[in-house]
Amino acid sequence: MTEQFDFDEFGANPGDPLPMREGHSSHGRFERVLRTGHFAITTEIAPPDSADPDEVLRRASLFDGYVDAINATDGSGANCHMSSLGVCALLTRVGYSPIIQISCRDRNRIAIQGDVLGAAALGVCSVLCLSGDDVSVGDHPEAKPVFDLDSVSLLQTLKTLRDESRFLSGRALDEAPRMFLGASINPFAPPIANRVDQFAKKIAGGAQFVQSQYCFDIEMARDFMARSRDMGLTEQCHVLMGVGVLASAKTAMWLRSAIPGVHIPDEIVRRLEQAEKPREEGRTIAVELMQQLAEIEGISGIHLMAYRQEQFVGEIVTRSGVLGDRKPWSLKRAEDALHSNIEHQFQAAQA
Repeated sequence: MTEQFDFDEFGANPGDPLPMREGHSSHGRFERVLRTGHFAITTEIAPPDSADPDEVLRRASLFDGYVDAINATDGSGANCHMSSLGVCALLTRVGYSPIIQISCRDRNRIAIQGDVLGAAALGVCSVLCLSGDDVSVGDHPEAKPVFDLDSVSLLQTLKTLRDESRFLSGRALDEAPRMFLGASINPFAPPIANRVDQFAKKIAGGAQFVQSQYCFDIEMARDFMARSRDMGLTEQCHVLMGVGVLASAKTAMWLRSAIPGVHIPDEIVRRLEQAEKPREEGRTIAVELMQQLAEIEGISGIHLMAYRQEQFVGEIVTRSGVLGDRKPWSLKRAEDALHSNIEHQFQAAQA
């Protein structure tokens, strides 16, 4: 049986902005989930090396009904793909809740402010502010990096646009972008003692939610969260801890040697080495990590990163049970509810 259409949850049509709620920064569903106190799940979409919009929607459909928001990466690893803004425009058109990533590496403050206004006009409600990987590690090492801003000054810039309705130049906006501001954190990179201070600096810059680098060490996560709670940071900002899905011991060893700040304990590597089916073991490890992280006070959700294993996101979320009985928004459910509402209106008009 189809449900009655809920305008407050879905909007008049799946791609329409939701009604603004008091005390919220955006019209977005992702902010609503967190402010309501629900445990949230986000994930990442790998932008295609293509101009095909159907490829973006096909990739997003793998997450339908399992996650609350989808990060559209911005030249991740300093490699070129479809733009984050383009991916987000396609996702908002059909009703998904995207998080646009903005990297300081590629654009100066003029381009960034213009992109944010364009994203807001297209219905994008959440943004993740990043410094960005250096061009030397990507597929265009000859590119000129920009870094006009860093991640903290980028947060401050977007907060100025939203809250003061003006550009950094001082020129007034006719309408401010309504955006939920986010940043990244890495509690697992040395110097560990400084990571809570860095978290506090991003909150002071304007971060309302953060997503962390891969967490494979629960004790380190507990310590970071305890120190964050002691400083009152978790009352000011929603923390989504990053969980990665490892395909093999070889992948794990490459990640911790090649990616700065990735910490993977030897025990995780041994489990993958000894497993008959390493990919299945990698998914089981992700499930266990999600369950343990969900028990830590102050963690508001999980950012699930399943690079080249996106088809398993639904399975991992379901097995973890961290959402309880709650079902995240799905395009199919929104379309079913809309069709039911249209049919109900038609029948009422004929009566």
